[in-house]
Amino acid sequence: MERRSFIVAGGALAMRAFGANDRINLAVIGVGGRGTAHLGIINGQQNATVAAVCDVNQAQTERASARLEKLQGSKPKVYSDMRKLFDDKDIDAVTVATPNHWHALTTIWAVEAGKDVYCEKPASYNIFESQRMTAHARKTNRMVQIGMQSRSTEHKQRAMQLLRDGAIGKLYMARGICFKRRPSIGRTPVEPVPAGVNWDLFLGPAAMEPYTKNHHVYNWHWFWNTGNGDIGNQGIHEMDMTRWGLGVGLPKTVSSTGGKYAYDDDQETPNNQIASFDYGGAEIVFEVRGLPTPSESAIKFQPPTGQALSGGNSIGNTFFGDKGYMSVDTDGFQIYLGDKHEPGESMKSAPGKGDDSNAHMANFLKAVRSRKHEDLNADVAEGAASAILVHMANTSYRLGRKLAFDPTEEKFLNDSEANKMKTRNPYRAPYIVS
Repeated sequence: MERRSFIVAGGALAMRAFGANDRINLAVIGVGGRGTAHLGIINGQQNATVAAVCDVNQAQTERASARLEKLQGSKPKVYSDMRKLFDDKDIDAVTVATPNHWHALTTIWAVEAGKDVYCEKPASYNIFESQRMTAHARKTNRMVQIGMQSRSTEHKQRAMQLLRDGAIGKLYMARGICFKRRPSIGRTPVEPVPAGVNWDLFLGPAAMEPYTKNHHVYNWHWFWNTGNGDIGNQGIHEMDMTRWGLGVGLPKTVSSTGGKYAYDDDQETPNNQIASFDYGGAEIVFEVRGLPTPSESAIKFQPPTGQALSGGNSIGNTFFGDKGYMSVDTDGFQIYLGDKHEPGESMKSAPGKGDDSNAHMANFLKAVRSRKHEDLNADVAEGAASAILVHMANTSYRLGRKLAFDPTEEKFLNDSEANKMKTRNPYRAPYIVS
């Protein structure tokens, strides 16, 4: 198939259709820890090239450019402002590894510029953003894959199929745990913005605030202005698995409790949180814990390795049916049947493929070529729905009460305060999600 021009819904944009042997030019937006991983993941794909990198931190783009020169033999284009990147007609698609508060707006700007998007989890920072990024993706006919790599991981795909086939009977509950050990972040003072960092662009849609180290590299996760806590960081992977396994959409009610315990530091989000979602015939129960804790069920405890700053993690899901239960984690899955918990079918993950980022990127590139969003393993509509569970839980936690929800209208019932928290109040111009 030859490359050709066509008209994209939402505007006349000269784009390219791809055959199997056509090279796709990608740009990586946000080249910190996860974005740096994207460089290697893309480099391992057939007929794909990182043609550009973009970051508000000059030191990070310099490191990324040097790494790509070693990987690919040539330097990429370098941008500090993604808006200029979106004007580059040589870029076919982008990957997004920015902080959470930029995910939706980056995706919206990208698809409106005719770019396909691979966006890391969580899809959105709030419920409104989930709704808008899905709407823009559909309007423009762009491919948008959310970085929930479990959906491209072989043993997890097999586990979900077994649940669909009734391997443990009628499902009544899914329990997800995110026991990821997190040390205290301490306190950091206000200081001048480091040279080479555009703090205005870093904050983007978020409210302007003074620079501190804790509000910047990685620890932005633990502040409501830019992050969603660990339930929206590591937890979203397992939250998505619970919804996928039960085969459900959005729930009727949510109740979430918890707190930030033990530490006296700058963190705002809870380090211990429990959320329960009622679907009528089944429920999801989810727990986040960053403090020392034992594991649960058959989910493996992963001890710290190398230079890890944590005390080890227990991360995974347990699905409950009237004939037994199934435990799933990065190492594999195991079914237990009957009152005697007799072992049923099991499967171990392939070495290095506990959560297969390479397969997930390959799936995205397949859809870029096919132009069928149905080919995506984690289409934006699925990613956005799972992110809404995170935002519902955080809304209940922050308000301190159980909330009723209309899953069709995607709004809270008879609660103006909760509905106000569906979006930012206000977005900071000119970084406005619409």
